[in-house]
Parts: sequence; C-alpha cells; structure tokens
Amino acid sequence: MTNNIKESRIRYDEGCLAAHALNLIGDRWALLVVRELMFAPKRFQMIRAGLPGVTASVLTGRLAQLAQAGVIDHDERLGVYSLTGAGHDLLPVLEALCRWALIVPGHDVSRFISPSALMISMRVNLIPALAWGREMLAGFDFGNEAFEMRLASGRLQTASVSKPDAPFVLRGNGNLMAAAVYGATPLPTLISQGMIEAAGDTAAAEDFLSLFRLEPQA
Repeated sequence: MTNNIKESRIRYDEGCLAAHALNLIGDRWALLVVRELMFAPKRFQMIRAGLPGVTASVLTGRLAQLAQAGVIDHDERLGVYSLTGAGHDLLPVLEALCRWALIVPGHDVSRFISPSALMISMRVNLIPALAWGREMLAGFDFGNEAFEMRLASGRLQTASVSKPDAPFVLRGNGNLMAAAVYGATPLPTLISQGMIEAAGDTAAAEDFLSLFRLEPQA
C-alpha cells in the first residue's frame, strides 16, 4: 500500500493480514464503492448511481469508513470523493475477485452492471494471445460516464474522459455494452436493433471486441 492507513474499528480480532485488510474494507458495499471511484473522483449521487442497491445512509457510512481507513479522500468544499494511493492499490484485488468469480457458479449477467464494473472486467477478460502486438484505442460512452481504453503491449489502460476521442465510440448502458463485449450477437445486429449506438469505424470496433471472452484465462 502506498498510503498510511489509519486505525479503524476492529471486526476480526486476529493478527492475520487478510483479517486486517477485511477490518478496513470488508464491510458490505465497501469494495464496490472503491470500484466506482477507480477511474475518476465522483460526487455522492454519482457513486450511488453505480450502486443501485445501496441506501443513502449505508453509502454515507461506507464512505466515512473508507475515509477513516485511508482508502478515499473527501473534498468537502467540492463534495467530491476520490481514491487515495491505497485505494488505487485495490485494483488488483478487484481484478482477482473477478477472475475467481469466473470459476464459481451463479454469475447472472442480466443483473445491473455499472460502467466502472465493465471497464474492470474487460481488463480481466482480455485474451492475451489475441491482444499481443496490437495497438488500439476504443471509446465508450455511457451517458453520465465515458472512457477511453488503450491497448498496447498486450495491456489495457483505461481512463475516464469527458468525451471519448477514438477511432470508434460505442454508446449504451452497462448491460447492453457488456452484451456487445461478451455476447454472441454480432455488433452490427446490436446496432441495427438500436441496443448499441456506434460512431466511427465499426469494423475496428468489432475487431476490438473480439479480443475479449467471459471465461477463465490461463
């Protein structure tokens, strides 16, 4: 971790490092709050929009706990929450949970998928053998959030942007975009059905989406 983490209330009275981590980020919704802040600072209502099952009071409590743990900062003047260095260090933890989820039953892709959740899952589900040696730039517009995803040297770098500037930009909500990335229906069909909007080079978009598969990677 890159930041010093403050003392928080004890949930597990153990010396185990995993228990110590769970004392700080193990409450319900905590890691999902981190997920929603992984690519950009957000105000309270925008965080809540990415967590439709959380109540305002519970989210307020989780934000306070994460701030106490040194995982997030809160700019009270601007009303904006952002991750600290320690918070950003949790990206590999979220990615590891995604990889583990691929090998256990019960994943329901019809349930709500936030834009940040999809961006993280795409980093996990990139097919290395197909991605290696490729350089591509993709744009994703979810309405209230937008991202650019750059592929280089077999790795994805994702950045939150106000307006994507890429050879192609796909527009839709999290679930429809996930269907475009992982589903069996071809992108042109999704576009013709009005499920996904596309601007720019749709052939390049199809090529980019072919690099992802929702299954365990070696």
